[in-house]
Amino acid sequence: MQILTPFLVMMRARRLGRQFRDIERSVRALPKRSRERLGTLTLREIGQASRSDFPHLYGTAPEARYLPWGQGTEAGYERACSNNAEVALRGIALWLAVAYHETKNSPHASLQPQHRQLMQLLRELKEVHGAGTAGNHNGNSWVQESAVA
Repeated sequence: MQILTPFLVMMRARRLGRQFRDIERSVRALPKRSRERLGTLTLREIGQASRSDFPHLYGTAPEARYLPWGQGTEAGYERACSNNAEVALRGIALWLAVAYHETKNSPHASLQPQHRQLMQLLRELKEVHGAGTAGNHNGNSWVQESAVA
């Protein structure tokens, strides 16, 4: 298994990289108002995942917990490709949340670039969300919303 692990991690990193490019393209194509909503949805998904026993397996059916990677990114990616705007937004939020938890503390160096790219996109969503709510709330509203959810 020690021989297969680096190969499996490399393949996972490539898959996440390909999916990330599509997700990023979809996010950048969204109008500002939708990006604000996506920021809120993503933060809530990250918060919900962090409250689960295994955040990186968030969105995975209980009977599939034996897999080396969760199914949350796959489910989120499929939804993100939907023609329905609401389903697509929720899919992107799910994908971002699961990918964040999957790459956050990964001991595998090949997953670190994905985490950095993901953090950059999340930072941009946070800035868009903060700019949209600056007149209504204080600057910490993004953080407070996940605590309420």
